[in-house]
Amino acid sequence: MSYDSSPPHPYRPHDTSPSYSAYPWQPAPPEGDPDRKRLPRRAALGHHSDLRILRGAYRRQRRVATLTALGYFTLFLVLSAFAPSFMTRPGAGGLPTGLLLALAQLPVTWLAIGLYEHTARRYVDPIADRIRRQAELDAKREAAR
Repeated sequence: MSYDSSPPHPYRPHDTSPSYSAYPWQPAPPEGDPDRKRLPRRAALGHHSDLRILRGAYRRQRRVATLTALGYFTLFLVLSAFAPSFMTRPGAGGLPTGLLLALAQLPVTWLAIGLYEHTARRYVDPIADRIRRQAELDAKREAAR
């Protein structure tokens, strides 16, 4: 005796899709042959390797700037928690070392911003410009067809 008369599980795909859309924003199902693949509306911009290189350069740029600022701030927090005698020791001008290190956070943040801009100009922007020029050439070629 088989007990397969239970309704299908709601999260398992069914063999047939309903005749209505489940959500109002879903596009209507394609008419005609369902096995036919859709052609892309437009050609992809640039080469995939160029985009991969751009993403890698941008990722390195973010890491350098973020680790500069957060690394210094983390160092400050660790010293505050584990070296209170060092942080309360008088430094230049009689100010405590902890206060001097806290005041140095602003120039370190400026340094991180400067590193971000430098790496953008030197590494990321030339790659993005090359991809942009290639995309413009591709668009002109497509328009000429």
